[in-house]
Amino acid sequence: MAAAGLRAFARIADHWGLAIDEQRRLLGEPPRSTFFAWRKSPQHAALPRDTLERLSLLLGIYKALQILLPDAKAADAWIRKPNSAFGGSSALALMLGGNVADLLRVRRWLDAARGGGWS
Repeated sequence: MAAAGLRAFARIADHWGLAIDEQRRLLGEPPRSTFFAWRKSPQHAALPRDTLERLSLLLGIYKALQILLPDAKAADAWIRKPNSAFGGSSALALMLGGNVADLLRVRRWLDAARGGGWS
C-alpha cells in the first residue's frame, strides 16, 4: 500500500496543483528530507500508520470527487472552492488544518454526497 499510495498521491498532488508544503501538511508534516526520500523511492518507504491513514483518506477523497464530478477539471478544482459545508472555507483549507479528523470530515461529506446528500 505504501508505494502505490505514494505514487497515487503524487499524481493527485499534480492534479490538485499542491505545493510541496501543502503535500507535506496533508501527509502529516514529515521532515522535508523524509518526504523527498518517499517521493524518490516510494518502494522503500516505511510509512507510519498516521501517514497510511492520511493517504487512504486522500485517495478516497479524490475517487469520490471523480465519481461526483465526472469532469476531471471540475473535480480537481472543487477542493479549492469555498463550501458552506465547511464554514465557507474550501475543502483544501480545512484539510490543511493538519488533523486526520479534517481529512475524515471531507471524506465523510463526500461519501454522504455520493449517497444523495450533495449540497
